[in-house]
Amino acid sequence: LENVKKGIFTLAERLYGICFELCRTIEPYHPDVETYEVYDADKSFLAVLYVDFFPRKSKQSGAWMSNYREQYIDDNGEDIRPHVSITMNFSKPTEQKPALLTLGEVETFLHEFGHALHSILSKVRFESLSGTNVWWDFVELPSQIMENFVIEPEFLNTFATHYITGEKLPKELIERVIASQNFQCGMACARQISFCLLDMAYYTRTEKLQEDIIEFEQEAWKRAQLTEQIPKTCMSTQFGHIFSGGYSAGYYSYKWAEVLDADAFEYFKSNGIFNPKIAKSFREHILSKGATAHPMELYTAFRGTRPTIDALLKRNGIK
Repeated sequence: LENVKKGIFTLAERLYGICFELCRTIEPYHPDVETYEVYDADKSFLAVLYVDFFPRKSKQSGAWMSNYREQYIDDNGEDIRPHVSITMNFSKPTEQKPALLTLGEVETFLHEFGHALHSILSKVRFESLSGTNVWWDFVELPSQIMENFVIEPEFLNTFATHYITGEKLPKELIERVIASQNFQCGMACARQISFCLLDMAYYTRTEKLQEDIIEFEQEAWKRAQLTEQIPKTCMSTQFGHIFSGGYSAGYYSYKWAEVLDADAFEYFKSNGIFNPKIAKSFREHILSKGATAHPMELYTAFRGTRPTIDALLKRNGIK
C-alpha cells in the first residue's frame, strides 16, 4: 500500500505538478485516517485530502469519494479550497506483512483518486458548479481515465515491486494481465447495455407497470441478450443502482464514460502517458472547470475533437 500510494501521488505530481504533504496538525476523524495538504507547482495551497484505507466496525463497505467542503470563490474574491476524502476498505497491515493490494484494489484507489482530483483542482466561482457537481454522465470521466494507468508498464515500473525482494513486476506477467483484461469483454459489454435498456424501459414509462416483471425485463433487454436467461431469475429485484442508488434513467452513464475515458486516454497514449502538455489541457478544460460549461464543450476543448467509440473498441480488443 505504501508503494502504491507513493506511485499514485507521484503520478499526480508528474501530470499536474501538484504535491501531497502529510499533515500532522489537522486531526483526522479516526486514527487510521491520513491527512494530506495538497499544493500546486507554485506552492499555493489547493486542498486538504483525507485518505481512509481500512475497514472497521460500523464503516460501510466499498469505496467512494466525498467532499466535506467544496471549492468556490466567496464574495470577497477569496478562493475557498476544498476538503476532500477518499474511502476504501483494504486489508490492514500486520506485524508480519504490509498491506498488500490486489490489482483490482489498485484500480479502485486510482478511480477514487481521480474523483478527488476533480475536486482538488477545481477553480470555479460557484460551489454548486465545482468539482464533481457535473452532469451525471460526465462525472466518471476523471475517475475512469485514471484506471487506465493500472496496466501501463511505464507507470507500474515506478512503484510495483515485490514486498520482500524488491523485484519489479516481470514483463511477462504484465502482458498476461493485459491479455486477461479482455476475457469475455464482448459479453460484458452486451450485459452492461442490457442493464441500460432495462433502466430506460422502467423510467420512460408513462403508465403504471402492471405486467409480469420477468416478462417485462426480458422484453426490455432482448436486443442485447446473447444467451438464454436462466429460468425464474429476475435482475430487477436486485438492481439497487436504479431503484435506490441514484442511477435511475442514468445507468447508461457507465458505458458512456468508458467511451470518454478510452478516447481521452488514447490521446495520452499516442503522445506519452505522462505528457505534460496533454495533462495541462485535461486539467484546464476538464478538472478545473466543473459544470461551468456543457460537458461536450469541455471535452472537445481538451481533445480537439468529439469522442468516438474507436478507442474503446481498440482497448477491448474488438477492433
